[in-house]
Amino acid sequence: MMYIGLPQWQHSGWSKLGMRTLADYARYFNCVEGNTTLYALPALDRVYDWRAMTTEGFRFCFKFPATISHQGGLRDFQQPLAQFYQTLEPLADRIGQYWLQLPATFGPRDLPALWTFLDALSPAFSYGVEVRHEQFFAKGEDELALNRGLRERGVNRVILDSRPVHLSRASSPALLAAQRQKPKVPPHALLTAHRPLIRYIGNDDINDSLRLFQPWLDKLPQWQAHQTPFLFIHTPDIAQAPRLAQHLWPLLEARIPAIGPFPGWPQQDTLF
Repeated sequence: MMYIGLPQWQHSGWSKLGMRTLADYARYFNCVEGNTTLYALPALDRVYDWRAMTTEGFRFCFKFPATISHQGGLRDFQQPLAQFYQTLEPLADRIGQYWLQLPATFGPRDLPALWTFLDALSPAFSYGVEVRHEQFFAKGEDELALNRGLRERGVNRVILDSRPVHLSRASSPALLAAQRQKPKVPPHALLTAHRPLIRYIGNDDINDSLRLFQPWLDKLPQWQAHQTPFLFIHTPDIAQAPRLAQHLWPLLEARIPAIGPFPGWPQQDTLF
């Protein structure tokens, strides 16, 4: 099994694709990043709406709130964690994994706090951790300690592949902004658990984005044979993310036939 999705399910630039709601999005993709919960928890009635707009096979990957990961530094997290679980409980059977995104200031000396937090999580779900501190990418003892701790707990290390952003010459305001904002870290393609989560950020050149995706066309079939990968496709201008997904899909299907053909947008020949 493999899940493919985008960083959000709604964007004003997607209306011509027939994607105006989560229900529309879920006709094409079987998972989505849940960035909204990083900033604020939704109202309970909205969570029930999300459930009504998706099928049993759809998966959400919600981020833990920034009050836990950023402002709180993984300390005094018990109350906001309980509220997080309670708010999203109507979607409990549609959670792909809950996902902790840590700031670049969270470094090796903070690992004890990470272990305390992970050990307090409900065993009913899968989890991922995204780190950004440079020492966690240096292939030294600090990175080994991180990977070892995640493996011991069965927690996935979220993989950010921002090479297309940082290896290209900026040609748009969106790409310039992405080069300032997206972490410039190597995509260490390694497994620490059974649901690897890959965030691939393309650039303004579709052919260059496809070229730089090539290593994943080799890696993902290997992982998909025994694991359950989640692939999220980004672009600097998020309006272009469906277009990149449309071009990547047949390449992935050729290597992983089980994902099936891309459903195709309405009036596809007039869109791009």
